[in-house]
Amino acid sequence: MSEAGSDEAGGDSAGGEKVQSKLSAASIGPDWTKVRCPCCVSDRVEPLVLVKLGEKVGPETKRWIIRVIGASQKDGGAALLAHPGEDASGDIIVVSAPRCTLLRATEELGLCKIYRNGDMEAFSYSDRDNFKDSDNMEEFLTLAECQYIVKYELDGLRAQRDLRIPGLPDSCTLHNRDNIWQKLRSFGVIVDTFPLHNPDKLKNLSEAWYSGNQLAQPLDSVNEYFGSSVAFYFSFLDFYTWSLLPPALLGLTITYFSGEVQKEMVESVSGPRATDIEGDSEPPVSGHMLQAVFSMLWSTVVMELWKRRSSSLSYRWGTLHLAERFAEPRPGFHGDLGVNPVTGRVEPLFPEWQRDLRMALVSVPVVGLFLGLVVLGMMCFYWAEAQVQHLHNDWDSLLSQTLLYMPSVLHIVYTNMLATVYKTVAQSLTEYENHREESAFQNHLTAKVLVFTFFNYFAVLFHIAFFKQDVPLLRKRLASLLIVTQLINQVTEVVIPFLVDRFISAPHRTQSEDDPQEEKFRNQGTLPTFPGLFAEYIELLVQFGYLSLFSCVFPLTAVLLLLNNLTEIRSDAYKICKLFRKPFSPPAANMGVWQIAFEVLSFVSVVSNCWLLLLSPRLQDMFQEGGMSSTNVLLLAVLVEHVLILIKVIMAVLIPDEPDWIRKKREHIEYSSMQALRQQVQLILLHALAVFHVPSSV
Repeated sequence: MSEAGSDEAGGDSAGGEKVQSKLSAASIGPDWTKVRCPCCVSDRVEPLVLVKLGEKVGPETKRWIIRVIGASQKDGGAALLAHPGEDASGDIIVVSAPRCTLLRATEELGLCKIYRNGDMEAFSYSDRDNFKDSDNMEEFLTLAECQYIVKYELDGLRAQRDLRIPGLPDSCTLHNRDNIWQKLRSFGVIVDTFPLHNPDKLKNLSEAWYSGNQLAQPLDSVNEYFGSSVAFYFSFLDFYTWSLLPPALLGLTITYFSGEVQKEMVESVSGPRATDIEGDSEPPVSGHMLQAVFSMLWSTVVMELWKRRSSSLSYRWGTLHLAERFAEPRPGFHGDLGVNPVTGRVEPLFPEWQRDLRMALVSVPVVGLFLGLVVLGMMCFYWAEAQVQHLHNDWDSLLSQTLLYMPSVLHIVYTNMLATVYKTVAQSLTEYENHREESAFQNHLTAKVLVFTFFNYFAVLFHIAFFKQDVPLLRKRLASLLIVTQLINQVTEVVIPFLVDRFISAPHRTQSEDDPQEEKFRNQGTLPTFPGLFAEYIELLVQFGYLSLFSCVFPLTAVLLLLNNLTEIRSDAYKICKLFRKPFSPPAANMGVWQIAFEVLSFVSVVSNCWLLLLSPRLQDMFQEGGMSSTNVLLLAVLVEHVLILIKVIMAVLIPDEPDWIRKKREHIEYSSMQALRQQVQLILLHALAVFHVPSSV
């Protein structure tokens, strides 16, 4: 931290002049841009974000960028604090934020903070003095919120008129309402922007999170340091992992006491020859039936209880009432300049019909092509499965028995590689569709990935279950997926990044306590960018699908998932703390569209499990002994399916999505926000009447 200085744009010093101010937490210097608001003057400024400039960016351009960052918002700036680094002609700019900018952005984002009476209230800048710790930003806002607000303000910079950027060719011109930050990126002026780690806070978080033997996660500390969107992921991972205990215990019990299931487990590993396990007389209700019904009800209870926990966390973290406002277009949005008919602002406009045309003529065919590649991989899997089975019948050896698993292993590798390529393609397609709002962009991207993921990971299983009706093959395939996929994930997500960091990246980031603070900041930039939580949510969604859709044919599914997730929690925590740069984290009220995806799988599980029960040899024997025709059996299955869906709906209704006290708090926050808005309108009206000397009757 350093002192907020009084010089206008500290970067105005001569190109090669060394700036005397240091960026370390204990030093004070004069080279932060000027704070114009008296209430924002502070003797300590915490570096929040680092901006990396291109190699060919000259001092003149750097000084202009610093002036734009530090200028007031009415003058087209971001109203932030900027520091040119220890070398005024260097290629970095360190950015922080003054109190008033942070508070105004807190209101714009719709964050809730603790009021003087101890309750959470939607923050209002005009009523800021009545909020607890509003004069101390280190207590009032989390580190993640402060850093996201800096990004929020930088991304919102727009040119107020046509102008040429100093120090750049005439072709590098900003037009009226252009997004400044995006243009600077496209010109190669800005190479990177990332939030800075706080070493002391990161060390404390690491010790409380993954370094010790504790089982509970420090979710509040995760939210404070990494933000609510990251904290919600780890909260769900923790909740889901411990929710696996009941189905895991049930699966172990069924496997231990059921001779039929033991026989099937051995066959799924050793092949159909190992059939010498004999069980006692089986009860009328098999373990598969019990597992199927339990999985259907378990998935509903878990998601309903999670929604209750999610709402409680949202209230505690101040994101229960995030603002839905007519925001500026996202940085990647482009179009012809015009007047927005809703907001009246001059901004890029893009016709809706063009976006729809792009989705219909480009996005849909490309997604269809990748789904076709999934089908092609499935056909190759069946062909290879038949060839290997024929080879095993001829050779009947240990080698041929091992080769029986090669088609499944190769197909799993193929689907994982295809998913990696498709993620990049989906990102490009969504960029090409040119969505105005960030939420629309994320929703369309997630929808593309979810459609492909469901098809890629579950198409073969559904084909085996519904069309081939081969339960032994389905069981063997599921066992291969659970074992091989988890091994691949652990290697690709933990082992490889750790080895790369330990033996390739770390030697180039060696530093000591005596190194300049700027050098430590630069070392953070050598870490790879955090890839986001997309892959992590996809992994959990696929796990949830395996368990809720098909676990009745492999009761040990939950056991394997539980063992994997116990290590997943710590490995994911280690990765985000040590192997990647710190990510920006926007405020989040829940898991968003991922929660809907989990609920959809929960309902699909009813159809899947009912059909798998029909394929159970025990039930088929019972139906034959009872003289039931195939039509009557199918009608009975449909009836049972509808009854179970009705039970799931009733359970969802009986378990409220949020606790009663949270509902009352949320309604109180909404009412208080309406009252505050009404008071602001009345004040504006009174001011207008006073200006025009009109008698007031308000």
